Amino acid sequence: MNYKAGIVSLGCAKNQVDAEMLLYSLREKGFQIVSDPADADAVIVNTCGFIESAKQESIDEIIELGALKREGKIKAIVVTGCLAERYQNEITKQLYEIDAAIGIGANSKIADVVLEALEGKKVELFPDKLELPLSGGRVQSTPFYTAYLKIAEGCDNRCTYCAIPLIRGGFRSREMEDVLKEARWLAGKGVRELNVIAQDTTRYGEDLYGTPQLARLLRELCKIDGFRWIRVLYCYPDRVTDELIDVIASEDKIVNYIDLPLQHCNGEILHRMNRRGNRESLTALLNKIKERIPGVVLRSTFITGFPGETEEQFEELAEFADEIQFQRLGCFAYSQEEDTPAAEMPGQVDGDVRQERADIIMEQQQNVMANFCESMLGQEIEVLVEGFDRLAGCFFGRSYADAPEVDGSVFFTCDGARPQVGDFVKVKIDDCLGCDPVGTMI
Repeated sequence: MNYKAGIVSLGCAKNQVDAEMLLYSLREKGFQIVSDPADADAVIVNTCGFIESAKQESIDEIIELGALKREGKIKAIVVTGCLAERYQNEITKQLYEIDAAIGIGANSKIADVVLEALEGKKVELFPDKLELPLSGGRVQSTPFYTAYLKIAEGCDNRCTYCAIPLIRGGFRSREMEDVLKEARWLAGKGVRELNVIAQDTTRYGEDLYGTPQLARLLRELCKIDGFRWIRVLYCYPDRVTDELIDVIASEDKIVNYIDLPLQHCNGEILHRMNRRGNRESLTALLNKIKERIPGVVLRSTFITGFPGETEEQFEELAEFADEIQFQRLGCFAYSQEEDTPAAEMPGQVDGDVRQERADIIMEQQQNVMANFCESMLGQEIEVLVEGFDRLAGCFFGRSYADAPEVDGSVFFTCDGARPQVGDFVKVKIDDCLGCDPVGTMI
């Protein structure tokens, strides 16, 4: 057997880690891994099924691969991930291009499934989603200097708009030593930036140890030689403790960046979302974080047009965003997802209104990010080098304020020795390109 396999992974970084484990399983069974799906005998599509736009992206990708299959360039299409798990009884009926569809609980069997598909067999396999491995070998798909570390799977928060618990199951933490072992392996491979992820990182360890253990885990990760930056993503505001804030503030390796998906600030809306807090409590938390972590960069996400959201409640959200001045923010129009409590709520907001409100927030955010960029003028900042843009004639990278794939870049020129990808360099900022800083390497 000398089959070639490729993978297309869509959606979040957590899905990307799953894809890396799929690649490892395939490679261990003798598959040659190729980066271009057109060069593969079999292509695995690791789908996203979180909101309507993500589902459509997954469907479009499968249809495009179907065209390659009809042209004879690939022999089999295997679908896994959230879309397959969520629509397991429908996906192969609706998308005839698919040769095999498996739930996330069957990911460990991916190599056998691909072989069956290449032999012309139709495969549908949907075991319990809790059979999804929490850990295992990975083929790193990110640049060598940065990687994601998934510390838990699933979610117990049960936000009324969210289908993730239905798709991924309940929250399950990995044993701390297992997490640390993988982190040491990544550091040994040359990873300099470690991005800690889960559906809710702040709940980590609660199911295993009785209380959340993220702060303790971060202290242990900081002891590992090799990492320069450790970044924490997907924190739940209710579980941001004083201990966690102190760890972020005191550990040099942990970047002063915290990702808090708040979704809204209005107390009534948050209650209907099955989330706690209101504008006053969230403002108090964010102000405490700002006071205790000097220079902290705050990232959040909002949802506009949630069922029953009035114009006044939306205006409160816009005012809140303007008051807090989140340096990084994403805003999404509410997606009415079947089998979620919010989908059946009265007062569904018109789709155009939902999107218009999201656009208003993001237009406002452009000014906030431009102001943040201007605040860096004259400063010397540390930048992780990611490459050289030949068209622009300059290098680019990221500062501590920029998480991979979701935030911006820093552009800079160099008069002396050229830096290498993965280096950390000092850059003096003297201009802005939109919301991105521009400077000169010192």
